[in-house]
Amino acid sequence: MKIKKKISVIVPCYNEQQTILKIIRKIINAKPKDKEIIIVNDFSTDQTKNILDKLKFKNKIKIINHKKNFGKGKAIITGLKKVTGNIVIIQDADLEYDPKEYQKLIKPIIDGSYKVVYGSRVLGRKGKIINHSLAVKFRIITNYFLTKYSNILNNQSLTDAHTCYKVFDYNIIKNLNLTEEDFAFCPEVTTKLGNKNFKILEVPISYKGRTYKQGKKIGIYDGLRALFVIIKYKFFMD
Repeated sequence: MKIKKKISVIVPCYNEQQTILKIIRKIINAKPKDKEIIIVNDFSTDQTKNILDKLKFKNKIKIINHKKNFGKGKAIITGLKKVTGNIVIIQDADLEYDPKEYQKLIKPIIDGSYKVVYGSRVLGRKGKIINHSLAVKFRIITNYFLTKYSNILNNQSLTDAHTCYKVFDYNIIKNLNLTEEDFAFCPEVTTKLGNKNFKILEVPISYKGRTYKQGKKIGIYDGLRALFVIIKYKFFMD
């Protein structure tokens, strides 16, 4: 008999006044319907906090407000402290990733075949990524090389190591002792999973990349930090 799994969705959020309500509605409407939503507002300076404060369906979600801006990683660490579910999904507060993908992302964990699932923007894509702006093309190329670099050091064969959609059995992620407070969450968690020899299943997902003008925040500095962070946790820290 299968044990029913409770899904917890952690949403790191910083200055997403244009998309926060839309993504919340998408998460609520996505299957499975029974899930826990944890939004961590990372000290937004736009109207994001005011929008969250006025939510009509606030009883359906947990909202945590940081008193200063830390970064995506810290928001995830904060969110993990409030998790009561068995499966954890990381969801960005923009509209690049579609919550309709949840069912196929959690299925391998519910079935018991895997403990960690990544949603790959590369698998089955063949270059058909929506919004081929110069910025998006640059990020695609950077992600390709960072993923190759990560695979070599971590003895993995991922196609998209820096995807937002990372899904975990809660007992796995809570024991990784995550410490990185910015976008380095991605290389940290992937490297620590590799160190512990956890197998990561990738499933293809849709992706609609946005530009910096539309609110994209990750930049060249974060790519360079990823190189350092992989080495840091592979050779010098647990």
